[in-house]
Amino acid sequence: MALPSEMTAIEIRTPGGPEVLVPTRRPLPTPAAGEVLIQVAAAGVNRPDVLQRKGGYAPPPGASDIPGLELAGRVVALGEGAGDWRLGDAVTALVAGGGYAEYCTAPAPQCLPIPKGLTLLEAAAIPETYFTVWSNVFDRGGLKAGEVFLVHGGSSGIGTTAIQLAAAFGARVFATAGSPEKVKACEALGAERGINYRDEDFVAVVKAATGGAGVNLVLDMVGGSYVQRDIAALAPDGRLVFIAFLGGAKAEVDFSQIMMKRLTVTGSTLRPRPIAFKAAIAQNLKARVWPLLEAGQARPQIFKTFPLAEAAAAHALMESSAHVGKIVLTVG
Repeated sequence: MALPSEMTAIEIRTPGGPEVLVPTRRPLPTPAAGEVLIQVAAAGVNRPDVLQRKGGYAPPPGASDIPGLELAGRVVALGEGAGDWRLGDAVTALVAGGGYAEYCTAPAPQCLPIPKGLTLLEAAAIPETYFTVWSNVFDRGGLKAGEVFLVHGGSSGIGTTAIQLAAAFGARVFATAGSPEKVKACEALGAERGINYRDEDFVAVVKAATGGAGVNLVLDMVGGSYVQRDIAALAPDGRLVFIAFLGGAKAEVDFSQIMMKRLTVTGSTLRPRPIAFKAAIAQNLKARVWPLLEAGQARPQIFKTFPLAEAAAAHALMESSAHVGKIVLTVG
């Protein structure tokens, strides 16, 4: 097919509020060796995009300044050594930037086929959260069947993904959320108990539910005042994994509890990691999680879609925290 020389994309004119996201015209990107060019059908909106818009999360060296870390669409051009991908293949991809556009390049190893039974729109809501959850809950956090798992932000994109996958792999799941409606949404997705953090103490709830033992793994995107409470909620030999710090990047910690309970405290970021690292996650997802998606045991939860040109409205919704699950931009 004949490709245009230019495309519509959303750029960040200057760090600031949602209004700084503005449609613009950019040259069509060219896939480098090992990359494919994707005509974007839909792109997911994520918290790191908001942080980048505010000036707090710069793209890695060499990555596009256009926001957007996940997308789905069709392959329209191939760089040298693009693996087994062919023109016209429908794919979903994790990218380091560039998703808020009509076209985006992606490393071939970070592309995956669309799970059978899912639309391109649904598939666009998969990569950022599924790669993050797999890496942090199962690889870094080591969650196993029969263990007890607590995820904060249970109604977020990460939270709804973590609940479904942890439950599907046989864990007992607890999730915090900020309203009765969000608590019910978490329980509908597989959480044994949703905990309204506005009027319940999650430490007391999980301790009561586990006979005082506590949980084996906590996935925390809040930080701040939650850190010491996470430590209190953990069972001996428990693991605490941080992926964000919406409640603050600093906390006062009682290290005696970490020592006495032999806890592991860790965390990670995904965007700056090398392609080989993300490729390994992609293969694990294809082998272990794609069958769950195709069997209906997990599903991306899409709350609302916006046309690409209304990216500012999508960011405003995300910052309101009124959503449950994912927000997606539609392209074309």
